[in-house]
Amino acid sequence: MKPTFRLVQAARLLVTLLASAGLLAGAAYAQQDGAGDETAKAAAYPAQELTPQILHQMMLAEVAAARGQTGMAARSYLDLARRTRDGRIARRAAEIALFSRDSNLSAEAAKLWLDIEPGSVQAQQLTSGALASTARIDDLRTHLADALARQGDALGPALMGLNRGLARIPDKPLIRRLVTELTEPYLTHPEAWFARANAAFVAGDGAAAAEDLEGALRLRPDWEQAVILKAQFEHEASAGSGIRTLQAYLEEHPEARESRITLARFLVAGKQFAPARAQFEQILTRQPDDKDAIHAAGLLAMQLGDGAGAEAHFRRLLDLGFAEEDSIRSYLGQIAEEAKRYDEAINWYKSVPQGSRYVAAQARVAQVMVSRGQMAEARQYLQGVARGAATADRQQLVLAEAQILRDAGRNEDAFNVLDEALRGDPESSELLYESALMAERIGRPEVMEGRLRKLIALKPDHAHAYNALGYSLVDRNLRLDEAEGLIRKGLEIAPNDAFILDSLGWALYRRGDLNGALVQLQRAFELRADPEIAAHLGEVLWMMGRRDEAARTWKDAAKANPDNPVLADVIKKFKP
Repeated sequence: MKPTFRLVQAARLLVTLLASAGLLAGAAYAQQDGAGDETAKAAAYPAQELTPQILHQMMLAEVAAARGQTGMAARSYLDLARRTRDGRIARRAAEIALFSRDSNLSAEAAKLWLDIEPGSVQAQQLTSGALASTARIDDLRTHLADALARQGDALGPALMGLNRGLARIPDKPLIRRLVTELTEPYLTHPEAWFARANAAFVAGDGAAAAEDLEGALRLRPDWEQAVILKAQFEHEASAGSGIRTLQAYLEEHPEARESRITLARFLVAGKQFAPARAQFEQILTRQPDDKDAIHAAGLLAMQLGDGAGAEAHFRRLLDLGFAEEDSIRSYLGQIAEEAKRYDEAINWYKSVPQGSRYVAAQARVAQVMVSRGQMAEARQYLQGVARGAATADRQQLVLAEAQILRDAGRNEDAFNVLDEALRGDPESSELLYESALMAERIGRPEVMEGRLRKLIALKPDHAHAYNALGYSLVDRNLRLDEAEGLIRKGLEIAPNDAFILDSLGWALYRRGDLNGALVQLQRAFELRADPEIAAHLGEVLWMMGRRDEAARTWKDAAKANPDNPVLADVIKKFKP
């Protein structure tokens, strides 16, 4: 009788497990890697003779796991770990028990692993998680205290792992109390203060967290990780102070990479793109092949409009074999396109490999062709790519073709493209939505309404379908009660959507509720300074007699969006 597929899988897995665990290599494993106490590691990983009985029991356990019988597999490994006192087998028992959904079994296996290998931060974390999930807090405190007491040279990493191991406990003040109790014997170690600072911060006591962190830095003044955490705490309260802390540290430790990266991130968050770029360039002076730094410097160069600088960085990334090749080729296409090097842009976009960016890149090929006056060729290109594409990609390519037609003012053609695609996939939510909007543009509101109602029936949680239908009725001043109800339904689903808030404000305006309209439109504009929202907000302000505010709102929006037709029309209407 031939072995089943799952049995073959289990056998292969067992071979892999034996090799990775070191059981095939015997005592040699104890000589390999590992931070921490080598004596403890050797005890946890004994020179285990792979007897037929051990091999048979491991095989049975792996077969059970392959069949989905994780509880049986974990118990088999747990029994074997108790008899052999081998940390590798205990680890396997704990890992499988985690998937068994048996909290007691998981806790038992994790505790055994920690007993055998007290220096393992992973064992400590798994034990914490297992006992926390069963709310056995006293057991958890006892086991962690015992494990910390046996850490030896590995005490520092174990203290640093405390908060991660306790993270599954939802009661954050309880975590803080546990960390405070467990670290009490070790306050001569900076890691104990670091753990306390983390726990206090998560519990919401920022002042105590800062004090605890100062305790860590008194014991180890140049500790980069503590300085970074201090800056992060400060950044939560005031971005400038966190930046200053890192700048001061970097003046004394210019080679501190993680501090420089954290500083750069803070600067980016504050939209200080040029200083942020300078930080990554500093890293590159010391580590010219640092791919992450090259990538960040390239993105910031693009943000700052330095196409040549960005291009140099991105080409370097391709030479170094950067993992996200598709994004880099897309960026290089964008840089070439903005520089009007259209042939080069097309070549870059076409070179984007299959993946998440492939369809968007092919759409950009078509956009570049349109920029060169090649509308027919652009459409043919998209249609050709679509013929060999998967269904989801094909749909996106149809939407891209409709987009270039819409941008060219060929709304009827855009509708026809969407309509034809919809006949082949009549329940596609994206095609229904886009074709409905296009139907309204070409003066066929009945088609729009029918498709949006079908979309709502298919996807009752499609907030923008409710909004589009409601706004269309409001804009035509029809069935305002129904329109407002549709918009409010959309807002229930997406309560902070600026465009739905704008629709509600416009509905209230149509109904004569200027104060209510103003509240909604101001909220929408705070969320998103969109020119059409600005047009509506300005009109309501104007009708309320607040004409200077209205004119200022329109002027600022027109400065940022000089070609928006809705904004231009409303300004012309009230300020001819």
